[in-house]
Amino acid sequence: MLQFVKMHGLGNDFVVIDAINQQVNLGEADVRRIADRHFGVGCDQLLLVEKPEGRDADFRYRIFNADGSEVAQCGNGARCFARFVREQGLTAKTEIRVETRSGHLLLRHEADGLVTVDMGVPRHAPAEIPLLAEREAARYPVEVDGQALVFGAASIGNPHAVLLVDNSETAPVEKLGALLERHDLFPERANIGFMQVLDRQSVRLRVFERGVGETLACGSGACAAVVVGNEWGLLDDKVRVALPGGELLIRWSGRDQPVLMSGPAVTVFNGSLLL
Repeated sequence: MLQFVKMHGLGNDFVVIDAINQQVNLGEADVRRIADRHFGVGCDQLLLVEKPEGRDADFRYRIFNADGSEVAQCGNGARCFARFVREQGLTAKTEIRVETRSGHLLLRHEADGLVTVDMGVPRHAPAEIPLLAEREAARYPVEVDGQALVFGAASIGNPHAVLLVDNSETAPVEKLGALLERHDLFPERANIGFMQVLDRQSVRLRVFERGVGETLACGSGACAAVVVGNEWGLLDDKVRVALPGGELLIRWSGRDQPVLMSGPAVTVFNGSLLL
C-alpha cells in the first residue's frame, strides 16, 4: 500500500507522497490514474518528497502534472511540500531548502501560519523560458484563432505567458489557454495567465496550466503575472493576486531579484493506495 496525503493551496490540489520512508516507483500511467478525479484520488499535481542528491538541501521536490508529465516548478505545491515535511515529522526546521529540476527553493514557515517561498530570480531571455523569439522584448505578438494578441513572458522555473485582459471572469481562458499552451512559440509548452489589473497593488488572475488545464490557483503563474505587470510599469513591488481559489501575496523588487510568494497550505486527508 502506498501512503499519501491530499493537500491544497487555494484549491490547487495535490497528492503528496513520502518517497523517503516508503518505496515509490510511479510511471506516467500510475500518475494519471492517481490524478483521475473519477477513478483515482484526484489532483492537479502529484508531489514526491525525496532525499536530496546534494549536501546543500534538506529534500528533493519532484512534481508531476495530472497528465503524467514531470515539470520543474509548482509554487502552490512548494507551500504544501513545506507543510507536509513538518507535519510528517521529516523535519522540525522553520526554513527548508529543497532541490528541484530548476534549482533550489527556500521555503519558510511564517508566524501567521502562511508559508513563504523564495521562487528564485525570474528569467527573461527567450532561450531560458523557452520561447522562440529572436530577441528579448517586454511584449511579444502572436496570432491565435484569428486574433492578434500581445503577451509578456518569463520563466519562474517553468515557462509562463501573461496576457492583459479587461475582465478575468469573462476572459476565454479555456479556449485561448488550450491554443496558446501548445503554440509553436513554446517548445516545452507554457502556462498561460489572464491578468486583470485592479490597481498598482492588486490584480485578478486566471491560469491555464500546461498538462492540467485551468486550476483554482497557480503560484508560479501569480509570480509571473506580477513580474510581467511590473516590467510593463503597471504594478508595484508588492501585489495581492486574487485567484479563483483565494489570494496570494507576491513581492518582487526588480531584475536580478528573487520573487517571494506567501500563501496558505492545507492538509485535507491521509490515505493509502493499492496500485
